[in-house]
Amino acid sequence: MTRLTYPQYNDVNGWNEMLPRRTPRPTLTGRHKVKHAIIGAGYTGLAIARRLLELDPKAEIMVLEASEIGEGSSGRNSGFTGAYALPRGVSMEKAKEAEAMSRYTLEGMDWLKQLIAENNIDCQLTQSGSFRGAATDRGEANLRDALAVVEKFNIKHAFLNREEMHERTGTAYYRYGLFIEDNYLLQPAALIRGLADSLPAQIGLFENSPVTRINKTDRWHLELEGGQVEADNLFLATNAFIKRFGYLQDRLVTIYTYAAITESIPETDRRYLGSSPAWGIVPSHRLGTTCRRIGKDRLMVRSLYSYEHEMEPEKVRAALRSCFYRRWPQLSHINLQYIWGGTTALTMNGSPYWGKLEDGLYASAGCNGGGINKGTLLGKKLAELALGHGDHTHLRQTYGQANWVAPEPFRTIGFNVISTMEKKKADLEM
Repeated sequence: MTRLTYPQYNDVNGWNEMLPRRTPRPTLTGRHKVKHAIIGAGYTGLAIARRLLELDPKAEIMVLEASEIGEGSSGRNSGFTGAYALPRGVSMEKAKEAEAMSRYTLEGMDWLKQLIAENNIDCQLTQSGSFRGAATDRGEANLRDALAVVEKFNIKHAFLNREEMHERTGTAYYRYGLFIEDNYLLQPAALIRGLADSLPAQIGLFENSPVTRINKTDRWHLELEGGQVEADNLFLATNAFIKRFGYLQDRLVTIYTYAAITESIPETDRRYLGSSPAWGIVPSHRLGTTCRRIGKDRLMVRSLYSYEHEMEPEKVRAALRSCFYRRWPQLSHINLQYIWGGTTALTMNGSPYWGKLEDGLYASAGCNGGGINKGTLLGKKLAELALGHGDHTHLRQTYGQANWVAPEPFRTIGFNVISTMEKKKADLEM
């Protein structure tokens, strides 16, 4: 039986469905020998490939993607990214840590914007800013902690009351909002498709080419259903599914999250979408609901978490409908047209795993829900590390390193206990 080394989702990706059809790259067949092989064509994997080519322009480089570009996890997120690293729960005690991380975030954002501009990638990138919304006392306290940090570092922002949030986003659900100006919204499936389709010709990209097994002799050997690859260096960029290759099983947890996009909202109801032409709300609690306006006539909600496996589709649909209608009760007649799940990798301490696993084997995983910018930056830096380019001591100190996670069955028990406690804390933020 073939080993499943990538997620197989219940539903197609709504972001991808809204785009024109795309012809995927070929599936890998036959035997190949390359200098650098990368498993995973998400933000991290594509960044690794690009940076390797910049530093080693004569090398043969191959990227292997298990599914089609746009249908993988990278195209299934909410499309938020930004220039400042302000994690939920940030406080003055963690301000210096956030400031140091923001230097890398700015580097990643600048490189990403450069790639988008140079390759004319139409991913609807908009510097619209984003809100952190609070619907509870606890949420408000979290926002005020974050407010102190943004004021200290002179980050452009605004603190909004319920009426101001209602006017700008069309929902009266949030009692307060912290608006961060230097944040961006984009169409994630369009971005990852654009990054893949604009890869330099020297980089071989193969889709629908899942790697089923890897092993090391004198070189790294990759087995696929229709072929084999030998490589001097191997880069694992499959986030939590790195565990399926036998690595980082005591560092990563696979989490599924869920999102929905409405059908086109009639013009007579668009007054409920707010005065801002593009906006996004992230919750003040990590288990809360994320919301976005998409174009002139759609809304998106993202919520729910499940451990290692997807929830039943009907349960997901019912929960997302509840999240949506509680925020926009006046739109209770509007249907959710697209509903889908996506994976992310969480670590116990919130730090990624990044670095060398063994000779010729490198990995970056554990984005903890911040994959676009962080994945791009860490992929770029991982290529530099592998080729001995630069000193990455400060990066390691800034991001930290994923720590140990208890084995099963304690891991599942712990997740269920912590999840139940956090849901109670989240309350109306969900």
